[in-house]
Amino acid sequence: MKPLPKVELRLYSENDLPILRRNNAPEMTKYLGGPESEEKLLDRHQRYLKLKAGEAYMFIIWLNEEAVGSAGYWEKEWKDALVWEAGWGVLPEYQGHGIALAATLALVEKARIEHKHRFMHAYPKIENLASNALCRNAGFTLIEECDFEYPAGHPIRCNDWQIELFD
Repeated sequence: MKPLPKVELRLYSENDLPILRRNNAPEMTKYLGGPESEEKLLDRHQRYLKLKAGEAYMFIIWLNEEAVGSAGYWEKEWKDALVWEAGWGVLPEYQGHGIALAATLALVEKARIEHKHRFMHAYPKIENLASNALCRNAGFTLIEECDFEYPAGHPIRCNDWQIELFD
């Protein structure tokens, strides 16, 4: 296996609306219910700017001083416990080069250092073969299939992937 690219995760900032817009393209939201309206996108931008450390984090993925996607994790109530839920998106022209894997491994490491929740989960749609493979390659364990609504009102079938952050 070739070495992973060296990525940097930088906290989401006011200047990151353009990358959020690029992440809102049809090919990037195919498994997430499709693109959001401009109004919803601007609401998401404001939510990301107001995230509280210790509860949620959103990062821009940088490769060679170029923004190539986003990744984050946030608290989620799951089966009577608080866990981290992780998500990511790499722009199409950068996909297939290990960037999402490098970013996901960096997320896991950040959560380990924080030492707040024992588990991190990811819930890619069953049909999203790339994200499911990424979970496996990042060391997550497939727990089970599960039902979600995302966005609200749109039922989807996902895989529940979990990684233990500490004993």
